Amino acid sequence: MDYKDYYQVLGIGRDASPDEVQKAYRKLARRFHPDVSKEPGAESRFKEIAEAYEVLKDPEKREKYDRFGAAWKARAQGAPPPPGFEEFHFDFGGQSFGTGASGFSQFFEMLFGQAAQAAAGRSGKGSWASWGTDGRGGWARSGANQAVSLRLSIEEAARGGVRELALQTADGATRRIKVNLPKGVRPGQTVRVPGQGESGRNGGTSGDLMLRVELLPHPRFRLDGKDLLTTVEVAPWEAALGGEAEISTLEGSVRVKIPAGTSSGRRIRVKGKGFPAGAGEPGDLYAELKIVVPEALSDRERELFGQLREVSAFRPRG
Repeated sequence: MDYKDYYQVLGIGRDASPDEVQKAYRKLARRFHPDVSKEPGAESRFKEIAEAYEVLKDPEKREKYDRFGAAWKARAQGAPPPPGFEEFHFDFGGQSFGTGASGFSQFFEMLFGQAAQAAAGRSGKGSWASWGTDGRGGWARSGANQAVSLRLSIEEAARGGVRELALQTADGATRRIKVNLPKGVRPGQTVRVPGQGESGRNGGTSGDLMLRVELLPHPRFRLDGKDLLTTVEVAPWEAALGGEAEISTLEGSVRVKIPAGTSSGRRIRVKGKGFPAGAGEPGDLYAELKIVVPEALSDRERELFGQLREVSAFRPRG
């Protein structure tokens, strides 16, 4: 099996901080995500990036990789394992291992998945059985968890509920599952769907499906914690004299008062009209006012603005 340099995959140094690891992953994942990328080999590259991030984001896995990862390269060339490497006892009864539905390479599976589970099975703490159900004497192994990005609009994340997902299996087939999303699910939150991950081998249980929530850009709203931000355009006379404006919320429209003497950037708070917070109180909606002027003036408008300029003592620049 080939040794994989995960640091090289993400384009970072071996002394990279957790933040640098995450930033590198996000940048590359956006570029090579199969749903958006048109580059040749994007799906394969995306899986490689995800595998590298799975290791380097986890301090325990990263420490194990730093200790033994490079040793696998020498091992593949026939060199003896390094001192202390015997602790892993890679003995799986002659069973061969492919990439599998999890998308992880043989290198990953042997170093982090199957080796660890085999050791756990020998100590009675793992999910390995002593005999497979296929009659060939293979070890039963639980399927790996699968991580999938779930992209939602702000409205979909806010209301939650049942959603049908189409997932591609290792053999290229499509399977559909239904998941019940909690109300007010946040970006970065992971929703676990038990038993919908990689299938187990030789009678082992299936892994879980881990849905990582991402929010799509919205034309009107921006999410800040559990508060929503929106922009409301007002005319110069509304800002000067006050008035009312209709603004959109996740539940419909509401009217708000524009105080006289309003400047651009002022925020009007609409309590309880922000993002849901599960069983807690929802956030607030903040309408940020933006003064806009006509792109073209009629003769009369130009005349009136000119009169205002002559009689007004207001000097915005002192």
